[in-house]
Amino acid sequence: MRKNLHPEDLGDFLDQPKCATLATHFKDGTILMSPVWHEWKDGGFTVAVASEDIKARHIRRDAKVSISVAEDSPPYRGIEVRGEASIERADAFETTQRIAVRYLGAKQGAAYAEAFREADLVLIRVKPGVLRAWDFADETELSRDPQAG
Repeated sequence: MRKNLHPEDLGDFLDQPKCATLATHFKDGTILMSPVWHEWKDGGFTVAVASEDIKARHIRRDAKVSISVAEDSPPYRGIEVRGEASIERADAFETTQRIAVRYLGAKQGAAYAEAFREADLVLIRVKPGVLRAWDFADETELSRDPQAG
């Protein structure tokens, strides 16, 4: 396994529309793991949500979060970021639209985002405190080699 990688070592992985898992904390310390659409930009993850979404409420109380994205097929690349999240309002609709188009395509993404034009949207911004990136390209190549046994 290749580890101690940087995001740019993952090739196009972070440009792909893969669902991420965002972990936030309930008051009692237990974890809420939420599948989210995301955008990797400027060295961190951005997730768009309604301002009163449970994830945003959790972050206002406890900014410590983790977010991870991983492939479920070779070469099994992935990234995990642990750090503090911030809640931002600037460009929330535009970012929501860009993310929706990324996941749904131009026509469906624009229509999806339009439904949220008047919503009170915020952006969850997660910049790395601790970043862990990996890929199993070496192992998956070995598993395809009939000589490997």
